[in-house]
Amino acid sequence: MDAITSQLQLTDAERIDRLRLIRSENVGPRTFRSLLAHCGNAREALRQLPELARRGGAGRLRICGEEEARAELGACRKFGIDLLAPEEAGYPPRLATIDDAPPLLAVRGASSSLMRPMIAIVGSRNASAAGLKFAQVLARELGDAGFVVISGLARGVDQAAHRASIASGTVAVLAGGHDRIYPPEHEDLLAAILASEGAAISEMPLGHEPRARDFPRRNRLISGAGLGVVVVEAAQRSGSLITARMAAEQGREVFAVPGSPLDPRAAGTNDLIKQGATLVTEAADIIQAVAPIMERPIALPANEPDSDPLESNLPSAERDRVVTLLGPTPVSIDDLIRMADMPASMVRTVLLELELAGKLERHGGGLVSLV
Repeated sequence: MDAITSQLQLTDAERIDRLRLIRSENVGPRTFRSLLAHCGNAREALRQLPELARRGGAGRLRICGEEEARAELGACRKFGIDLLAPEEAGYPPRLATIDDAPPLLAVRGASSSLMRPMIAIVGSRNASAAGLKFAQVLARELGDAGFVVISGLARGVDQAAHRASIASGTVAVLAGGHDRIYPPEHEDLLAAILASEGAAISEMPLGHEPRARDFPRRNRLISGAGLGVVVVEAAQRSGSLITARMAAEQGREVFAVPGSPLDPRAAGTNDLIKQGATLVTEAADIIQAVAPIMERPIALPANEPDSDPLESNLPSAERDRVVTLLGPTPVSIDDLIRMADMPASMVRTVLLELELAGKLERHGGGLVSLV
């Protein structure tokens, strides 16, 4: 089983503080984690936010108010949604290990399904009949073997995988809020999933309409929650290939179903196989590959404060030295620390200030760049 022994139980006050922090301007999952590491807790991070952003060159930073956060939490509870932190039971254990895990995940349905081992199945929205059929076969056989199938509730391969695994357990990852289902015609599918001990998850607030940029963000949750990602059909430059790339960056297994060289819907999957993805012709290929991974314990990342205190009064020359080394090309934080020849705590403080000012972008693998 993928369950881990945890577990923290947030108080309502702590949940409100965390919700306020993640809903504040320029605070994403990685920034949230950096702030907790620097400040120790969400309340202290909220207190320090204005000054950190000011030193990074920002004007007034919008900070989510307590009443706004309480209203969101109350609306979620009325909708049957739990807002869970990575340390809490019910939060997908493997998702909690990625460096940009949602600080609060909106969970609806049977949270027990999120604690079981999951395999993601994704693919073309305009899938072939053969691709849809194979997605159904894989999902059904994985379900029979005790796995939960996770996917994005999209048209094509996603919905085929969900429908075939409703009885055994499936999880839908939403790009928008729980009350803004996309595509709308899959509201009945989601209702069936929730009625059959499945679950739906999202990092977006209620009322959030999914936009184009929200789907890649959603895809990292699909790949991060599972042991691996199976791509059934994918054209070149498809969203499914983004999910596969994210899976590889997260250390997850990548599987691909081969297809005809004459079918453009198989071009992406065939390329994945050339690049080293595991070729899949039956569910047993997936089950054998993930069996050794399931035997290893899951370790949640520590959220302890940095050993060095937060530098609050950096000389402008040292701040300028870090900014000068940054550019539009991503660079690793470790290289930045070495080239700046400064204490790591100082460099991380400058990066945090720039990020809160909206001037820094964090990438996977500990890379950063100027916006």
